[in-house]
Amino acid sequence: MHTAPLIDIRPATLADASLVCDLLNAVDTIEIGRPDTDLHAVETDLGHPEVDLARDSWLAFQGGRLVAYAIVWDDSGAERIDLDHYVLPDHQEAGERLLALAEERAVQRAGGNGVARAVLHLQLNSRPTTDLAVLKRRGWSPVRRYQVLTRALDGTDHRVPEPPAGLVLRDCAEEADRRLAHALLQETFREHFDHQQRGYEQWLDDIGARHIDWSLVWIAALDGTDAAVMLTRDDRAAMGWIGNLGVRRDARGRGIAGHLLRHAFAVYAARGRGTLGLGVDTLNATGALRLYEAHGMAPDFSVDTWEAVLPVT
Repeated sequence: MHTAPLIDIRPATLADASLVCDLLNAVDTIEIGRPDTDLHAVETDLGHPEVDLARDSWLAFQGGRLVAYAIVWDDSGAERIDLDHYVLPDHQEAGERLLALAEERAVQRAGGNGVARAVLHLQLNSRPTTDLAVLKRRGWSPVRRYQVLTRALDGTDHRVPEPPAGLVLRDCAEEADRRLAHALLQETFREHFDHQQRGYEQWLDDIGARHIDWSLVWIAALDGTDAAVMLTRDDRAAMGWIGNLGVRRDARGRGIAGHLLRHAFAVYAARGRGTLGLGVDTLNATGALRLYEAHGMAPDFSVDTWEAVLPVT
């Protein structure tokens, strides 16, 4: 008679970053057919100053092999608490044990914020390794879908396009412009689903600022007034990445977002990148999905936001 190996659970440490990265890439390969997680992204999560690894993270081992990982963090300072959760397909028991621990800790963190409930959010591939029946049984339900779009770059993208009249781009090599980029992003994303307002230093921690090339973050000024910002990064192995693109409400419809996209295509093609990608809320009220598709970006895979609402006891 064969029995399953015991499940060993312990908190993660900074020294576990490579181990966690390998697990996430194994999950990526099952879900989208390729590894898509870079070590620095895991290091940013594990090293975030608002995460207490001893209480907010868990690794599950079975037979000495890492088979599941979870981490909790709090961007809101209120009821909204975020989870990451990854599990290999044949280890759902270990995955559910980590999910239960993460839920319990999320409720504690919400309680520490002085609220009566915890609203938990979890991002999962639309066809995840996690057993969705487990999630539903535990009271989770999908509330939003995001689409990852990509665009192949070639020789025709190398020429930097002419900007609309009165539009000037500059990078964020200077600290003052980095602070302005943060302020523009907070303003332009304020009404987006699930956006949490963050201070400047918090934002730097969130994006892993030490891995950012600030020459690839651009502010667009229209007729002398700063109107838009685009944060891109060239530190992902799979592709160049557009992290955020925000245009102030009173400057929309002037061709700024489209120009920033074409500018990014040209810059990344010149850097030798073959692909540029981004993620977009499919219900974005500003028409972002239509804009990206109009510029040749096509669906790669989708990610769902799952939600659970738990009382603070």
